[in-house]
Amino acid sequence: MRANLMLTLAATAAAAAMVFPPAIDAVRAEGQAALTGIVSSEAEGKMEGVVVTARRPGSIVQVSVTTDAEGRYGFPRNRLEPGDYTLSIRAVGYDIDSPAKATVANGKAATADIKLRTTKNLAGQLTNAEWMMSVPGTEEQKAGLLDCVGCHTLERVVRSTHDSDEWTHVISRMRGYGAVSQPIKPQPMLDRRRAGTPEQFRKLADYLATINLSAVDHWPYELKTLPRPKGRDTRAIVTQYDVVRPTSEPHDVLVDKEGKVWYTDFGEMFIGKFDPKTLKLVEYPIQKFKDKAPTGLLSIEFDRDGKIWFDTMYQGSLGCLDPQTGKIAYYPLPPEYNDDTVQLNFTGLRHDVDGKVWTKSVGTQHIFRLDLATGKWERFHPTDYLPEGAPKHATIYQVISDSQNNLWMAEFVAGHLGKIDAKTTKVTWYPMPTPNARARRMNIDDQDRITVTEYRGNKVAVFDTRAEKFTEYELPARTYPYRANFDKNGEIWASTMHTDRVVRLDPKTGTAVQYLMPSDTNMRTVFVDKSTTPTTFWVGSNHDHRIVKVEPLD
Repeated sequence: MRANLMLTLAATAAAAAMVFPPAIDAVRAEGQAALTGIVSSEAEGKMEGVVVTARRPGSIVQVSVTTDAEGRYGFPRNRLEPGDYTLSIRAVGYDIDSPAKATVANGKAATADIKLRTTKNLAGQLTNAEWMMSVPGTEEQKAGLLDCVGCHTLERVVRSTHDSDEWTHVISRMRGYGAVSQPIKPQPMLDRRRAGTPEQFRKLADYLATINLSAVDHWPYELKTLPRPKGRDTRAIVTQYDVVRPTSEPHDVLVDKEGKVWYTDFGEMFIGKFDPKTLKLVEYPIQKFKDKAPTGLLSIEFDRDGKIWFDTMYQGSLGCLDPQTGKIAYYPLPPEYNDDTVQLNFTGLRHDVDGKVWTKSVGTQHIFRLDLATGKWERFHPTDYLPEGAPKHATIYQVISDSQNNLWMAEFVAGHLGKIDAKTTKVTWYPMPTPNARARRMNIDDQDRITVTEYRGNKVAVFDTRAEKFTEYELPARTYPYRANFDKNGEIWASTMHTDRVVRLDPKTGTAVQYLMPSDTNMRTVFVDKSTTPTTFWVGSNHDHRIVKVEPLD
């Protein structure tokens, strides 16, 4: 059974979602634009790097562009059909001076100049990265904040009034929530031991009480901001598509050969299929196996047959969706392994080699392997074989298979890549070049080269599994990448939960372009569409309940 949800809009909104890559300079020219104007303020005059968003009332689609060095923005004609639009902006330190609207008509560019004024609530505009820049403390102390942003922004932390004693209990309570939680839907885990005890978080609690409002009525430190986009950073069109409900959280995103966008819902038990051309959304309900366990899905991947594999996290099962029929096969862990500690994440999918599928559980750091023919499960505990000196509480973040169905593992505390040999089950660990890198999400190419993000190390590393050699690439400060991949031109695209900027890095020159998103875009898995020119970048806006498409203009 599946539920079909039609998101119906006027034909004008559907046309606005279509893809027609414009020329770089023509976007802002009045002769080629549907809507153009100048953004300025008394403080700066004409302003470069202001994100301007146009939205029709009732539409699920928002289209955004960024002003150039002359303060001019321009929406191409094939993005905005005739009709009324509300305009909004994003520029840290500024608010729109008065409501801005525009009416787009056929054949002639509409004009709407926008005036900005200095904001009275700078704190409400800061990204997680800007809070990390602003708060005092050592890098070791600030590293404790990196885990907070999965469920909410750092603004919640710094606006709080908890003292150290209160913080110990707050942290313990938060640790007891599943990673799928959000402020409007906290979900306690069945395994209450993962919450720890309040006193074990005393060190972090002491620090948090120094950066919030527990003892003062305003922050005793300067609020720092990232610079606005400039130059190539402004040359992109961003389209956002709202999804179903406020508790839906698009997490992993894939695009199939027909251009349909598939995503896992991190907050609910659904897999979504969205058509950007028709704006039709189909949701596939996912079975619950444990009524009181947290709900939500994380990873999604195509296997070699085009079927979609996913995990059910706290529900303790893998699943396989056939896109052609909509039918779903489930593979729950056997009862002897399927206790309250289970949190299945990710699949190693080269079962075309030997008929076996890999996965792992966060709760105990066990690796599991399923023989699809016999239904037999095997269990391994590879962190037992980490090198001497590795942290005792090491965790495995993602797992992925190579061409021989050997399993590769990203270790998330100190930062290692690990391998389980598919034939011998021997475990080998390789330390990341950067200490405390916190290896996170991976991609693997046809040459078995692994691209892995260094979440704390602020880098992307490529590991040649055959030569057993790392190559690292530095990202802009405070990116804290979640996942990254290469496009067909050899550039690296990375997502982040911190800066609200999509990063595009040229490995040859080290030059980075950063496209600022229109709103709080807590990004997880990226999909780099190599079939388009230029490359199209897709990502889920985990906290804003949207699917996001980024199209660079060069």
